[in-house]
Amino acid sequence: MTRPHLPRRVRVVEVGPRDGLQNERGTIDTATKAALVDALSEAGLPVIEVGAFVSPRWVPQMADTADVFQRIRRHSNVQYTALVPNLTGLQRAVECGVSEIAIFTAASETFSQRNINQTVDDSLGTYAEVARRAIEGGLRVRAYLSTAFGCPFEGAVPANRVSELSARLHDLGAYQVAVSDTIGVAHPGQVWAVLEAIERRLSLDAVALHFHDTRGTALANVLAGLEAGVETFDASAGGLGGCPYAPGAAGNLATEDLVYLLDGLQIETGVDVTRVSRASELIEPYLGHPLPSRYVQATRTRSRAD
Repeated sequence: MTRPHLPRRVRVVEVGPRDGLQNERGTIDTATKAALVDALSEAGLPVIEVGAFVSPRWVPQMADTADVFQRIRRHSNVQYTALVPNLTGLQRAVECGVSEIAIFTAASETFSQRNINQTVDDSLGTYAEVARRAIEGGLRVRAYLSTAFGCPFEGAVPANRVSELSARLHDLGAYQVAVSDTIGVAHPGQVWAVLEAIERRLSLDAVALHFHDTRGTALANVLAGLEAGVETFDASAGGLGGCPYAPGAAGNLATEDLVYLLDGLQIETGVDVTRVSRASELIEPYLGHPLPSRYVQATRTRSRAD
């Protein structure tokens, strides 16, 4: 039997402190958020999305992002990033010493309107200026393409639409586009089809995959992405997340579950799965619900059995 060719190393982008916490109902204090980021740094995550410089009226959990940046203990080998929606957010990010920002748009018009009250084309116009200013200031720019595998309002999203928008985001200056399954509807066959369409316009070196686990297919989708040659995956500590603008969306793929899979496949990440699990458990008392991570659940069950 011949094993499929897989990458030797994968880059894990930790989105828990932003994408994971933004949809949590309970208010989490600044010190706890900073402690989570510090614990994730100690676990070896190479990229940590600390927060978002967005309006606190729309995303209250991110209101203290600047304060979190001030409190964290920065590691020289970790990239600390933030999501920014506009030039005001960019300026706040620069003031906090961010060296990389993330911008975002959607693959469906209805989701874009519900999420940021702009058409997709209007959002790209806004981000063109944000990206230009950021790059001129020496910052790297990463992009999210939401609802790339399905929209909660429009349903299926054509793969060619995802391919076109991924290329447009790259043309704006984004070094990488995180193609995102915002509502967790993707399956491996769809992952291959979308990546095949993207590869006609854009090298997969410039593509990351961002999965939610609504239907329990996130890890299967990761394996499909690995087989296609993708080498960057987003994940959220403990499986936290969801989306305030996507009804029914479950949490992100848990970082522990992703690293456990990659360790089993002998793919290097530099991430310590046990330390990630400890970081996740640090935040759990503030959530009001158990962590979704299957790795965390399994290790607890084993400990009780022992």
